[in-house]
Amino acid sequence: MFSDRRVKILLIEDEEYDVRRVRNTLKPFSNTLLLKKIVSSGEAAVEALEKGPPDYDVVIMDFQIAGGLSGERLIKRMKQIDPTIQIIVITKMTINISDFEFANRLLEAGAMWYCTKYPGDIEEYIYQPTDFILSLFNAAEKRFLEKERERSEDKLFQNIQHILLEKEIIGNSSSIRKLQEEIQKAAQTDATVLIHGGSGTGKELVATHIHYHSRRKLENFIPINCGSLPQELIESELFGFEKGSFTGAQSKKPGLLELAHHGSVFLDEIGELPPSAQSKLLRFIQEGEIDKIGRTEKLKVNVRIIAATNKNITEEVQAKRFREDLYYRLNVFSIWVPPLKDHREDVTILINYFLQKFCREMGREVPRIESSARQLLENYDWPGNVRELQNVVQRLLLRNETEIGEPEVTDALGYHGRSGAGGWGEAELWQPHQILSLKEMENQFRKKYFHFVRNHSASDAEAARKLGLAPPNYHRMCKELGLK
Repeated sequence: MFSDRRVKILLIEDEEYDVRRVRNTLKPFSNTLLLKKIVSSGEAAVEALEKGPPDYDVVIMDFQIAGGLSGERLIKRMKQIDPTIQIIVITKMTINISDFEFANRLLEAGAMWYCTKYPGDIEEYIYQPTDFILSLFNAAEKRFLEKERERSEDKLFQNIQHILLEKEIIGNSSSIRKLQEEIQKAAQTDATVLIHGGSGTGKELVATHIHYHSRRKLENFIPINCGSLPQELIESELFGFEKGSFTGAQSKKPGLLELAHHGSVFLDEIGELPPSAQSKLLRFIQEGEIDKIGRTEKLKVNVRIIAATNKNITEEVQAKRFREDLYYRLNVFSIWVPPLKDHREDVTILINYFLQKFCREMGREVPRIESSARQLLENYDWPGNVRELQNVVQRLLLRNETEIGEPEVTDALGYHGRSGAGGWGEAELWQPHQILSLKEMENQFRKKYFHFVRNHSASDAEAARKLGLAPPNYHRMCKELGLK
């Protein structure tokens, strides 16, 4: 088990007689169990650990060591320096090792194991040599596993920090500061959260920050757009099904709620859930159990629900399109995400942020924006909120200009309206020296029209209905056009 690793041991013992017995016990395993240092006081042990290398794996310590630092106090101090270090106590306080109160005190302090100094062959060895050696190997393996876990958690925390930086909530306005405070409060609880706000305001960003600042941050975060799931499949997607539960169920399928066990689920566009799915979701929130298609027994799952809507949910409840009892279950902690027009002071900050971000990704210099052009951007109402601003910045950068003026901004915002040339306000599409293929022209038109419809719809589901598309097809086409 340890052929490729060496166990570095620190011995704390102030009696030469006992040092010799420890040495004798370790001698047959000297190639693997390396007695790197021997100290005679708790203070010297702490100094050896604080100096750094050789990074001890196991400490063997006399419980009644000389000096002012010994016993449980010394154990706790060493565990503060290195929480993964493993400590084995040898003591002459008791030959009867069934002293449970003493053992419990040692374990609570942070020791892994303890033994009496005086067993059968008192003259030559510590305790029973085989048990003592086995405990050393077990301690070293435990230390190795704890170090691996520490490294894994460090990587996870780094990934979380990267996610939060990529999905940063930008702004210095009082509205954004209040929103960030609300996120921190929501993250401290396990209550369900309902996020209200218009399309493009950043509701998914809010949900992401709630999850990754909560105690569930190391577990799965699964976003689900309820408006993009076909109504006939939404229950099987959320709750899953068993093999053979219906025609075509060739294998078992875990639902998204099951996959999020111990983590969080973000239900975007919650108002689009059909009545049957609303009923099952309500039961899940109340009982914490999944009623799986084809399964007779319910499945216990621990999931935090974060939901979002851009509809007036109270109006939906009054119109009997949304269950009142589900609304109350979801709306335990309510967060309102303001539209961009309500915190215009953040527009400049957002423009600069997206310019820097996209230019870094494109490997190009940040273009200069003329003051009059910037004024146009700052005075615009932004009906599509932050999502629209992000798309406008991307369109401006795709022109590859080193300086952006009013003409580029008005064109990116769609201020020209219809033009005599052909009617879509895209003069560059009608250049005689640069004729586009029909397919390219269709893509340009589709992209602009999809963007227009999305900015004038309350949700993705509503935009899909206006375009006469099924939600999955709408989302697929948006992705193909680079709009999602």
